[in-house]
This record gives sequence, C-alpha cells and structure tokens, in this order.
Amino acid sequence: MQMKQYLDVLPEIQDALDHNKPVVALESTILSHGMPYPENVGFAAEVEKVVRAEGAIPATAALIGGRIKVGLSPAELETMCRAENVGKVSRRDMATYLAMKRNGATTVATTMICAAMAGVKVFATGGIGGVHRGGEVTMDISADLQELKQTSVAVVCAGAKQILDIGRTLEYLETMGVPVLGNGTSDFPAFYCRKSGFGVDYAAKDESEIASIIKTKWDLGLEGGVLIGNPIPEEYALDYDYMEGVINEALAEADEKGVRGKDITPFLLARIKEITNGVSFASNVQLAYNNARVAARIAKALCKLS
Repeated sequence: MQMKQYLDVLPEIQDALDHNKPVVALESTILSHGMPYPENVGFAAEVEKVVRAEGAIPATAALIGGRIKVGLSPAELETMCRAENVGKVSRRDMATYLAMKRNGATTVATTMICAAMAGVKVFATGGIGGVHRGGEVTMDISADLQELKQTSVAVVCAGAKQILDIGRTLEYLETMGVPVLGNGTSDFPAFYCRKSGFGVDYAAKDESEIASIIKTKWDLGLEGGVLIGNPIPEEYALDYDYMEGVINEALAEADEKGVRGKDITPFLLARIKEITNGVSFASNVQLAYNNARVAARIAKALCKLS
C-alpha cells in the first residue's frame, strides 16, 4: 500500500508485530498539548513503563518531519514533549502535515489511523472526544467518533471526557455501529468520575472476555473499532456533581472568550486544572496509567487468541 511509504515503525515494535507479541499504541497529543514540560517527559516514561510491566511493547505515535512514526526514539519523544511548533493533528490535517513536513501530535483519531497502518490492534488513551455540549446546535463533534466507526483498532479509555455531552456521544456511537464495552462496569465512565449514568452495551468481566469480543467482531468482517470504557481507579475518582459545577464554570468562560473548535478541549482541561487546584490533572494522569495497564492485558489476551 502506498501509505506504507510514509510510515516508520521502530524495529522493536515491528519485531513484536511480526512474532505475534502484544503492542499498545499511545497518543502524543497528551504530551504536546495536555501537559507542561518537563512533567510530560516523566509521564511519557512512566506510561511506557506501565505497558512494559504488563508484558507488552509501547508504541507512541506522532508525525515528525513528513513521516508517520509508530514508536519514538528518546530524541523524538523529547521533541513532542517540548512541543515547539508541534500542531494538534486529526484526520483532516494528516496529509497537510506530512506533505509540508510539519511536526504533529496525534489525537485519538490520528493515533488509530497510525496504529492500523502499522498493524497495532490496541490503543490506550485518556478519554475520547465526542459530541460537545450544545453539539445539536453547533455540530461540534469530534472526529474520534467517525474514526471508531471505520478504523479497526480497540480503544481503551476512561469513557468520554466529562466536558462533553456523554448521552449524545453514546447515541452517535450506536448509530455508527461501534460496540461500547465496560471493563468490569455496566456504567459508561465519565473520565474523572467512575459513572456517567449512561450504560455500556456489554459489561465484560475481564480483559480476556473483551479480547474475545474484539476478535469475534473482526473475524466476522465487521470493520471498525471497539470502545472499552475503563473506570478511573476508585482512589483517584472525583465527585460527579462537583465536577459538573467546575465544568460549567469553565464552559461559561470558554463561551465568553469565544474559544471553539480544536482549541476548546485544551482550554477546558487547563481551566478545570486551575479551578480544582491540580486535583483533576492528577486524576487525569492516573486514569491514563490505568488505561495503559488494561490495554496491555487486552493486547496480550488477543495475541493468545491468535
């Protein structure tokens, strides 16, 4: 395929894929646009360590110098963490960034595309994008949802970001035929909070059961992703009503300042961090580690089934 001419896969990752060993894709937007330097360097090292501790290989994705990178060298990781002239890249931006040889951090949608190109089947993120509050008027809907419909990668997340309209997000996923599984939960998680009040399609008892459903879906030729809602660990979870109040305050400020489009999520997350005195950020970090851990277990279980 022609797209392979743009793709660089680290030898360790390619070797793992060639020998049916578990690999977990990781995004780079959380590094370049979700955390300050140098805290993001420590996070990047730790999340990779979490994946390796479960017996899988981490594969952080990024666009660097006109190349799609699946797995980053220490120097490339530093480039993404310093985030100097590093854009936030979704599906619509990929061709432009590659053709112009610009550096870009991959969102959920773009990381799924990169993972699928390389043959990586499982991806761990923090929370997916979705239908924004008021999306029925603004039509502000994340490209993540459309990517889940068409790209065959399993995505482990702590639900949808709580800043979104979670009910409409799940309705959209249902329309697109995307299975939404709960990892030991019947309630779809709400990022900082373990429950959103909305159900999942199936509450799986463990990672092996999730892997079996994923394999069966793809064996049937049903293309597209599978979304796994993995609740934030109890000790780091925040109160839903408290967070709703914080989010509404941040949303009002965004509206007042005219922040919209791809800038809205980074603005809201940064403002929520300030309002909660950093507590939300600490929760964000812990849920990302937990998702990486679960993704590695699912990737291992998938390899066994193969």
